[in-house]
Amino acid sequence: MTRLLIIGPPGSGKGTQAVHIARHFSIPAVSTGEIFRTNVSQETPLGMEAARYLHDGAFVPDHLTNALVKDRLRDSDLQPGFLLDGYPRTAPQVTELDNMLASQGQRLDAVVELRAPDSELEQRMLQRAKEQGRKDDTVEVFRRRLDLYHRETHEVVAVYAGRGMVVSVDGSGEPRAITERAIAAVEKFLAAGVAR
Repeated sequence: MTRLLIIGPPGSGKGTQAVHIARHFSIPAVSTGEIFRTNVSQETPLGMEAARYLHDGAFVPDHLTNALVKDRLRDSDLQPGFLLDGYPRTAPQVTELDNMLASQGQRLDAVVELRAPDSELEQRMLQRAKEQGRKDDTVEVFRRRLDLYHRETHEVVAVYAGRGMVVSVDGSGEPRAITERAIAAVEKFLAAGVAR
């Protein structure tokens, strides 16, 4: 059983890498971003509420996000393991996730942190906006998200780093090379944990 979290700034390729890393470890990738977008497009009550925040480039409030993640973690397909993408984003959400997992007798095994220069991240986001026609990927929204990441989500990395759980991966360059670096780093980390 492998329970992972992937974290990194907007444009760092978390979604792409989450899919490849999860496939390698034979676990489902769980993206809160995709859950949000699905709810927004289907105009569910939660989606309508979340849309106000997403369109402004702000994070969806903890109480909404926590409820979505908690329900998803109860699903049977995640009992053998999972890779969380996009949660937790704040220090209070780390505590919430700890409690969710503890209530099921589980815990995270490792946190994959993707790192890349801001300039490279911005170019990736602009390219994605063109390719996918995503209206939420404007320079202004991207810069707000990046600022939020540096101010809030970086605390999450600090919490997990304090627990010795962070596996930092160079997120620059071609996606395939990043995937290979990430998988190798996680396997090495997990093997070292077993040896301890």
